[in-house]
Amino acid sequence: MSDSWTTIESDPGVFTELIESFGTKGVQVEEIYSLDKDTLASVAPVYGLIFLFKWNQDHKDRREVDHSNPNVFFASQVVNNACATQALLSILLNRPEVDLGEDLNTFKQFTKDFAPDMKGLAISNCESIRNAHNSFSRPEPFAVEDSKSSKPSQDVYHFISYVPIDGKLWELDGLKAGPINLGECTDENWLDKVCPVIMKRIEQYSQSEIRFNLLALIKNKMDLYRTRIAELEAARGGDQSAMEVDGGGLDEEIAELRQRVAQEEEKRARWRDENIRRKHNYIPFLFNFLRILAEKKQLKALIEKAQELQSSS
Repeated sequence: MSDSWTTIESDPGVFTELIESFGTKGVQVEEIYSLDKDTLASVAPVYGLIFLFKWNQDHKDRREVDHSNPNVFFASQVVNNACATQALLSILLNRPEVDLGEDLNTFKQFTKDFAPDMKGLAISNCESIRNAHNSFSRPEPFAVEDSKSSKPSQDVYHFISYVPIDGKLWELDGLKAGPINLGECTDENWLDKVCPVIMKRIEQYSQSEIRFNLLALIKNKMDLYRTRIAELEAARGGDQSAMEVDGGGLDEEIAELRQRVAQEEEKRARWRDENIRRKHNYIPFLFNFLRILAEKKQLKALIEKAQELQSSS
């Protein structure tokens, strides 16, 4: 269906390319493996966090929602599978220092006075946002109705966002009736405030549940490194006395920053390759490969061998 939304992988390379396809500049997504201060400081500045967890429909959240701040962009999730993109938008549209690009700027202005359900409907009906999201859909060999999605036994995962806005920390979950005010914070301490909130949510699950994922929306690292290199090179060239005293230290820092730029470029190239493989349709190749095996009378023997291995395992 052209109006449907696909599930997409919780991956920093996927989310970064998705953001760039919106036309947004100067930001990227990094995966966070620990909530300790050193890890979070290493990716600063952080614009917001996206948390992925297994959704439990039986869990009752009795926290009150807070609609008191009109500057908080909050959209209800009105279609299935859109929560990944909505989690990204919940951060992007609430951080005025981010260069959103023409499309998202227009969308933000158009929807600023909408109610949450109308904002969610606007997202679901925005062709450019939906197409960017669905560009990561996996090709399927057959178009069939999937009834499994309605089975209660199937695990369902959900994305939510945490973002500081106007001196307060907010939890933005499109399945809630509104934003949740988590208390006072500053741009300097909001990460300290959000860590216990995330840990408390994790502790609601059994010790065997390890399927959580935390992503940080941060400033583009290559932009940061290149800006710092330009500053150091200007200082090295413009202040001869500083050059004589600490020229070696400047050279070492510039060399280290250039190495970090190279590492980021290598990571971006790897992300591009991975995303190409995610999007590529391998199905015609597989069908042709199976046809060739069948023509050579090899397919039946391979199937039987695979069945034997499966039954013995």
